This record gives sequence, structure tokens and C-alpha cells, in this order.
Amino acid sequence: MEPITIIVALVSLLVGGILGFVLFRYVLKQKYNQKMKDAEIQAETIKKNKLLEVKEKFLNKKAELEKEVAQRNQKLQQAENKMKQRELSLNQRHEDLQRKKAETDKLQESLERQNALLEQKKTELDKMTEQERAKLETISGLSAEEAKEHLVESLKDEAKSQAQQYINEIIDDAKMTATKEAKRIVIQSIQRVATETAIENSVTVFHIDSDEVKGRVIGREGRNIRALEAATGTEIVVDDTPEAIVISAFDPVRREICRLALHQLVADGRIHPARIEEVVAKVKRQVEEEIIETGKRTAIDLGIHGLHPELIRLVGKMKYRSSYGQNLLQHSRETANLAAVMASELGLNPKKARRAGLLHDIGKVPDEDPETPHALYGAKLAEQFKEKPDIVNAIGAHHDEMEMQTLLAPIVQVCDAISGARPGARREIVEAYIKRLHDLEQLALAYPGVTKTYAIQAGRELRVIVGADKISDKETETLSTEIAKKIQDEMTYPGQVKITVIRETRAVSYAK
Repeated sequence: MEPITIIVALVSLLVGGILGFVLFRYVLKQKYNQKMKDAEIQAETIKKNKLLEVKEKFLNKKAELEKEVAQRNQKLQQAENKMKQRELSLNQRHEDLQRKKAETDKLQESLERQNALLEQKKTELDKMTEQERAKLETISGLSAEEAKEHLVESLKDEAKSQAQQYINEIIDDAKMTATKEAKRIVIQSIQRVATETAIENSVTVFHIDSDEVKGRVIGREGRNIRALEAATGTEIVVDDTPEAIVISAFDPVRREICRLALHQLVADGRIHPARIEEVVAKVKRQVEEEIIETGKRTAIDLGIHGLHPELIRLVGKMKYRSSYGQNLLQHSRETANLAAVMASELGLNPKKARRAGLLHDIGKVPDEDPETPHALYGAKLAEQFKEKPDIVNAIGAHHDEMEMQTLLAPIVQVCDAISGARPGARREIVEAYIKRLHDLEQLALAYPGVTKTYAIQAGRELRVIVGADKISDKETETLSTEIAKKIQDEMTYPGQVKITVIRETRAVSYAK
């Protein structure tokens, strides 16, 4: 190849490379410029967005600040209004004080004038008294000393009479105040203690799912039911009553053991004499544990500490004992709370009163059958288990079978009576209850002048209506006292009976 051709080719190649480089650089510059424009546009957009966000946040903060400022202004306005009201009130009080001060000054001036006038009158009276004394001495022929002795003697007799009258008035007033205060304490104690009425029956009904269970309970030739009765000491009545078996026994503990044993036997399905004896022995242990747990829980609920374990067990046994239908544990708890409230009102120790109230009937739940009354036996048990003498005395004296030695004893006695006598606490046989009300009415009806008698409030009030032409107003008080005394002497009743004698005069006319 010729050199010229080679040179031309090299020059062409060089020129093409230069042009390509220039073109490539131009393209790169265009792309760079485009990217710069895009970046500027994007930056401007971001800037605008950020500015918008900042403005929005600024506006929100401004709104919040304005709201807070408004609230503070409102509070300041309210405070200012209150201050104005207080200022007005203080000004009013100041004006009232100034007015009262002016009135007091006027009264003081008036009193001073009256005192001066009284002094003047007193001076004049003294002069007149001296003159009269001289005249009296002349007329009577007695000296002033002799007249004074006679006057003193007469004044002594008059003073004695007035003093006796004043003493009688004070005694009557004290009696009225004491009665009122005692009623207040008793009423407040009753109102602050509320307890449910628990009624115990002599039978327990055990419910079963179907009458097929009755045959299994009876067993072949009645061996199961005989074994259960022998083990629990109860009478089991299986009759035509649907889905029910009746457990009868005077001892609630035995009924509860029989009921629980029946429940386990029926649930287990295996009912035969050996199994019955095993289950009954197990249930007896469970009931004994429950009795102890009940005693502990009762002591904790009432805040009584340090009771002997045997006393705790006796308290638990009260759950399964009733008196006239009133559950003994509920009665003892209520008596304890009443005694604590009453002791607090009288300034005595409420803890001791609560303890004595809880234990006052432990003589009703002994393990053996004592011959002594339950109050004395309970005091003996309390003394045996290291209770303090005042607690022992309160237990033994709550039925007046022991002399009361502390104020704790009458409190427990009164609270025991309140708990037992309140409406709904105890249940009486209907016939005996009706007979008692009838006897109450007939007793009052036998008095002359009585026209009608009504026993109301479950026999706790007797209203006696008398003829206005036969008995005077003064005689009604005597009649009320006589009827009350006769009821006390001849009848037995819970609590107290209020006798109200009513005497009224009616005038009847007809318009024709």
C-alpha cells in the first residue's frame, strides 16, 4: 500500500476518533444538563413539600397555642370572677360587721345609762330600806338581829323545800335522759348490725336425678337403707315424692353427714353396706374439718384472736344448731356485733364485748349432755379454756343464773335478747303463737271499762280501747301500768310488750 494512502487513512481515522469523542462528550453534556435540570426540579419539589409541611406544622402549633391561651384566659377569667365574688362577699361582711359594731356601741351606751339609773335606784332603795327597818324595829319591838334570826329560820325551811323539789326534778330529768340515751344506743346498735335470718328444719330433702336411684338406695331387702340409717343415726324416708329422698333427724350434723354420704354414693354408683360405712366415716371426718374451718373463719371475720382450738370447734358446731328456728352461729355473730357497737357507744372495750357475745351460747353445743343450764356450762367451758374472768362472767350471767360482776355482762344479756326478740329472728309454733296473742287480748279485756283489745306487731304491742264515759284520762295511766304488771306476772313472751291505752270521745251529728 502506498504511503499516501496510509497517511490519508490514519488522518481519516484520527478525524473520526476526534469527531466521535466530541460527539460523545456532547451527548454526555446533554445528559448531564438534563439530569441537573431534573435534580433542580426534584429539589424544588422537595423544597416546596417541606415548606408546606413546615407551614402546616406551624399552623397546627399556632392553633394549639391559641387554644391553650384561650383556655388559660378562660381560667384567669374564672379566677378573676371568683375573686370579685369573694371581694363582694368580704365587703358585705365588712359592712355587716360595721353595722353590728354600731348597734353594739348603741346597746353598750344604753346599758351604761341603765346601770347608772340602777345605781341611783339602788341608793334610794337602801335609804328607804333603812328607814323601813327603823320603823319595823319601833313597831315590832325586835332588834334587827332578832328579826334576822327569825327570817333566817323561815328561809331555811323554805330553802329545804325548794331544794328537795329541785332534787326531784333533777332525778326525773336524769331518768328521762338516761332512758332516751339507752334507747338511742340500742337503736343505733340494731341499725348498724344487719344479719340474715336462718331457719333450720328437722328434715333435709335430698334431690335425685331419677326415681331409679331410690331402688339402689334401698338395696336388696332394704339392707342399704338400714346400713345408712345405722351409720348416720338418721331416718331416711323413701316415698312417692318424685325425685326426692327425705332425711329426718333432730341433729343437723347427722342430717348433713347423711346428705353428703348419699351424694357421694349416688355419684359413685357403688352402693352396698361396706361402701356405705366407708363413705360415712370419710364424710364424718370432712364435716369435722368443716366445723373447725367454720369456727376459724368466724373468729377471723369478727377479729377475735387467741381462742382455744376447742372453743373454735364449738363455735363451728353452732352452724349446725338452731334455737326456735334461729341459727345459733348467726345469732352468736349478731350478738357479738351488737355487743361491740354498744360497748363502743358506752366507752368500753369493743373487742372484749365481741368475744363474749360470740361465746355466750357455747354451752348449747357440748359434746356430752350436761345437767347444768347452758349459760353456766358455757362459763365453765370458757374458764376451762383460759378465758378471762370478765368474759366468763358475761357468759354465765346472760340469763341471770350468775351474779353480774362487770358492765360486760349486762351488755351481752341485752344484745342476746335483742337478737332473739327482733322480728323474724325466731320461729314459734303457729298454734302457740296464736294462743299467746289471744291470751294477751283476753287478759286486757277482763278489766272494767275496756271495750276492745288488739294485739299487733307480732304480739309486741297491745292496744287497749276504753270507753270515754267509764274511765278518765288519769285512770288510763293506772290501767296501762296494771295491765303491764299482770302480763309480766302471768305470761311468757320474747322481748317486751308495749301497752297503749286509747281513750277518745266522739261527737256524731247528722245534717238533714
